[in-house]
Amino acid sequence: MDTRGFQSVLRTIESKLSIQCENYKQDYLERRIQSRMRISKVESYTDYNSLLLSSITEQEAFRNALTINVTKFWRDPEVFDLIKRDIIPEIRRRKKKIRIWSAGCATGEEPYTLALMVYEARILYPDVEVTIFASDIDREAIKKAETGIYLKKALENLSESQVRRHFDEQQDGTFLVKPHLRDFIKFSWHDLMSGKAVTNYLDIILCRNVTIYFTEKQKDELARIFAPALAEGGYYVMGKTEYMGRDVEQLYEPFNPIQKVYRKKGV
Repeated sequence: MDTRGFQSVLRTIESKLSIQCENYKQDYLERRIQSRMRISKVESYTDYNSLLLSSITEQEAFRNALTINVTKFWRDPEVFDLIKRDIIPEIRRRKKKIRIWSAGCATGEEPYTLALMVYEARILYPDVEVTIFASDIDREAIKKAETGIYLKKALENLSESQVRRHFDEQQDGTFLVKPHLRDFIKFSWHDLMSGKAVTNYLDIILCRNVTIYFTEKQKDELARIFAPALAEGGYYVMGKTEYMGRDVEQLYEPFNPIQKVYRKKGV
């Protein structure tokens, strides 16, 4: 590998995109850079660095390439079933306003799933007010999420009746989220590396399958950022393959470790 050229690309990423490369595993950065090089038909790190320095379009394309947007509605059903069956009712017993953050929401399937779940639970909790904050670093993904148009494959975990109630089928065979789900959600661009949560006094933070390419240091830093953003007794939901670092486990207590759900300590 052209080490000098690769290091030049990393410096450009940090200076032009304000992305701290040390937060990502090096092999992951290599794969993302090499992928963009193939797409851009650039053969050397030096040439790609020149492209990255001169092209705002390529800078944004690389930023978006760092985010892996593979998702669908009701992904990992056991997690959503747990939130619906145990977590929402528990919070409801304590308060009538519930605030949820879908951190790293990609193209919106997760926050819309939460909205669908909350909407259907209103029969049991008609007096509960729920706000869902959904954010991602990928601006194109956020635009798609706000548009709310999905292929049928993204809906395969939903029942036919859920699809009929919550989506309008378009002439081209895609499905448009209905306004009653959109009304729950506030979409925004947000960089998890910024050191700040998107908002505070949150009852649930879902950050699933986002940190698998982060370094251990950055994973722990996110857990430290999330803890003060959670209200008393708030929940932190991780991805199935992720885990709580030893340096931050004193901030949380296991609620359902199998589903990687933790609760802020100090209740």
